[in-house]
Amino acid sequence: MIRVLVYLVIVALLAFGAVWFAERPGDVAITWQGRRIDTSVMVLVAAVAAIAVATVMLWSILRAILRTPDAVSRYLRIRRGVRGYLAVSQGLIAVGSGDARAAKKFTAEAVRIAPREPLTLLLSAQTAQLSGDRDAAVATFQEMADRDDTRVLGLHGLFVEAQRRHDHAAALGYAEEAAKHASVPVWAGQAALEFRCAAGDWSGALDRLERNMKSGLIDKRTYRRQRAVLITAQAQAAAESDRERAIALAREAAKLAPDLVPAAVLAGRLLGEAGERRRAARIIERAWRANPHPDLAAGYAKLRPGDSARQRLSRVEALAAKGPPDAEAALAVARAALDAQEFVAVRSALAPHTASPRKRVAALMAELEMAQGDEGRAREWMARALNARRDPAWTADAFVSDHWLPISPVSGRLDAFEWKDPLAGEDHGTVIEHRAEVPAVPARVETPQAGPAPQAEPSQQAPPANEKRERAPRADAPEFRPPSAEEEQTPRAGEEDSRSPFFAGGRRERRVRAAAMANEWRAARSDMTPIVPAVIPLVHAPDDPGPNGEPPAEPEPPPPASWSRIRALFKS
Repeated sequence: MIRVLVYLVIVALLAFGAVWFAERPGDVAITWQGRRIDTSVMVLVAAVAAIAVATVMLWSILRAILRTPDAVSRYLRIRRGVRGYLAVSQGLIAVGSGDARAAKKFTAEAVRIAPREPLTLLLSAQTAQLSGDRDAAVATFQEMADRDDTRVLGLHGLFVEAQRRHDHAAALGYAEEAAKHASVPVWAGQAALEFRCAAGDWSGALDRLERNMKSGLIDKRTYRRQRAVLITAQAQAAAESDRERAIALAREAAKLAPDLVPAAVLAGRLLGEAGERRRAARIIERAWRANPHPDLAAGYAKLRPGDSARQRLSRVEALAAKGPPDAEAALAVARAALDAQEFVAVRSALAPHTASPRKRVAALMAELEMAQGDEGRAREWMARALNARRDPAWTADAFVSDHWLPISPVSGRLDAFEWKDPLAGEDHGTVIEHRAEVPAVPARVETPQAGPAPQAEPSQQAPPANEKRERAPRADAPEFRPPSAEEEQTPRAGEEDSRSPFFAGGRRERRVRAAAMANEWRAARSDMTPIVPAVIPLVHAPDDPGPNGEPPAEPEPPPPASWSRIRALFKS
């Protein structure tokens, strides 16, 4: 609406000016170099306007001609930039999708169009990595590391390649060089720290940790935890040579991370040996409240070496009362009570955890029953211990250690060990625990009296030994052999079952598959270990009466035909 009003105002002004000039006619005389020109005012105005328009057009044409080379150069440059951008973007997509052929094609085009661009160098390096050309990748990353704008990226690539060829010295050098950058990348600071830890340079690792903290690579909580781990490692290394320094370091680590069990255990042991038992007890009690652990209970019980077993039991009971009432507290009390021959206390402590016991609970119950002279129940608990869930252990990167370590021996990661179930988070299937209070009573199966067996009818006699082996395969039975070419027969109508892919192909192919599957099944059966009676098997053996006490029907003897006998093995 505003534009329409402006347009109308301009048209009105032009019309007003034209009318104003028309109502005021006049003559104009121009004398120049002896010539006189007489004209009207309207003609003069129109001539001036035409000259102005012609001048503007002439100048525009002349300027366009003068600027044509720059315009053409700019157009070609923009066109090359667009083509280079498309080549780089499509090449990166090809690298991400794993298409090495397309990546090489677009990399060659990008190198031809923009050979020195950072993205082109990155695409070239990644294409070389995808193609397995490590030398070309290293050369490209080295070129990137020599430039100021891509130095950190090139160092990161060189670091990765050095790790792939297990050149730890070169990898450490690249990480140290990248850590000198103004904005220290996280990978460089962490790598430099882990390399120092792997070399056992705990002082250098602490120095690197301080730099990571100042650079903002880690938060304060992570800094305190990692510093406590490094100081604990220092204390463990100095425990034999410099006891005073080891005590000071262990106390500092326990103060930084009260839930760090190795620091508390080491501090408690060293302080107890130095005669400062009260201070050692406070450190262990604070760690127990934060993180109950069997090493803490064991260290707390041994603070006074000359105490009797009953005194140690009283001390462990006092420690267990200071923390949460979990399984570790019950196990600590049960262990101390068993050493003190307090069998009622052992059974009372373990009672809440016997419904679905772990290995340590089952082992303690077996030891308790054995100490009380009940060998049968002790065997039952030992059998349950074989199939019970695993207890927590020091685990890092699927590696289980008997004792705590400051770094993972697999990845070199600092503070990687956790006290947890090594198989936590995995699905191990359904485990049916044996319940003593609801015993399964199988039905009585009458057994024949000893004596000569009655002579069976010819039609009811047992099949030959080889037929028995075929019906009930064993690990020591001979392998099936595919039939020879003379045994080839034309398939009869109705023999092929279209519902199963097993029966696809000719008769000889089906027999070969049947023999191979039977041999695999026999090999798997030979590797099976017997299931102890404490666990009800999910799949019953042919002679197992089953949970209801009813033996399954004996399978019918296979027909004499060889092909039907093999086919019967795979019927559902």
